[in-house]
Amino acid sequence: KKHHTITMGLPQQPAQPANDAASSSVPTHAGDLPPAALELAGKLFDFARQGKTDELAQYVSAGIPPNLTNHKGDTLLMLAAYHGHVETTRMLLDKGADPNVLNDRGQSPIAGAVFKGSDDVVRLLFERKADVYAGQPNAVDSAHMFRKEDYLTLFGVAQQ
Repeated sequence: KKHHTITMGLPQQPAQPANDAASSSVPTHAGDLPPAALELAGKLFDFARQGKTDELAQYVSAGIPPNLTNHKGDTLLMLAAYHGHVETTRMLLDKGADPNVLNDRGQSPIAGAVFKGSDDVVRLLFERKADVYAGQPNAVDSAHMFRKEDYLTLFGVAQQ
């Protein structure tokens, strides 16, 4: 049985493709993945959305990249944060998820948490060095837009 290395939506600059036979067998797009791999990836993103921390932690501990992205560029962290799951967000950060990876629309996890009003998630991301000025709209702009004075105070931003 042949083993495949799966690289799916990792937030990084693509390497220049090598011109050897081995590199041509490595899937680079979700559509190129075997159905079982696509099904697993979908399950992982559902775990993040649903706050299933223990289930997701098992996969990340077993080697699933903590910055895995879906077809929209959303990381597992983005989905956990946006849906207000503080324990899942904490676990992903503890396992190396980058709080400053933007999705394909230029949105950050902390701006999503501000938008949703998830106080604990916003505080946790801020404590873990999420850039409140990253993305569009960024967390500061979102806090101004939704009149979240407590977030502006947390971020150390003068209110206008």
